[in-house]
Amino acid sequence: MSKSTTLGAIFFSLVLQTFSQDFITSQLQETGPDANVLYRKEAEGSVVIHSQGFGINYRRGTHVNGVSRRFMEFELVSMKDPKETKTYNSTYPNSKGFYYGKLNSVMVLRAGVGYQRALFGKAERERKSVEIRYSAYVGPSLSFAKPIYLEIIHSSSSNPDEFELTTEKYDPSIHNLSNIYSKASYLTGFSQTKIYPGAYAKFGLSVEYSDRHNSVRAIETGIIFDAYPKAVPIMATEKNNPYFLTLYIDLVFGKKWY
Repeated sequence: MSKSTTLGAIFFSLVLQTFSQDFITSQLQETGPDANVLYRKEAEGSVVIHSQGFGINYRRGTHVNGVSRRFMEFELVSMKDPKETKTYNSTYPNSKGFYYGKLNSVMVLRAGVGYQRALFGKAERERKSVEIRYSAYVGPSLSFAKPIYLEIIHSSSSNPDEFELTTEKYDPSIHNLSNIYSKASYLTGFSQTKIYPGAYAKFGLSVEYSDRHNSVRAIETGIIFDAYPKAVPIMATEKNNPYFLTLYIDLVFGKKWY
């Protein structure tokens, strides 16, 4: 074999090796975490802060196309009355705080289906760009109303200068600011929880800012409307309504996959 033939073979081998490495690298880039491809599935979890409480949310979605997704969500949040305020019994310096007039502690569970669409997508091959999306959800809503229990003051039968505490379910007809010492344990009264079924609708706008194509980092804000056939009793001293209208903000984290 001549020297030129040997050099040609070596050159061809180097070219083939370089092409193979470039091809493998390009394939890894196309399927790696930074690839700008259409992932079919998505899961998100978020911390929810809203105008009457806080909670958590979980969503599972499927991409319809490059800009639209269908989601199922589950959300559990606390629900307070806007007028409830924490107070203390000033007669007893060591008393703990309670919400005077509050009948029930309420948690709301929502399970819905929704649609999400990108209004403005991320710039092609731009890691630091953002995507602006809107979303809408509807579904059943359940309010769980757990009765409030309080520590009530009673004069000691053996010594008038001392007092005794008993745990009692709040009754506005007999319990007032003079005989309430503090709230009882939150766990007290769970067996007496009542369920109020209803429905909800949600509309939100979000900004997704993750710099990796297979992860989700977003801030979402919007409005939620819960409606029930009858009023959910939160307060004894205020009018209770058969609906909740709240503003919310979610801190969203998630991932995407094929």
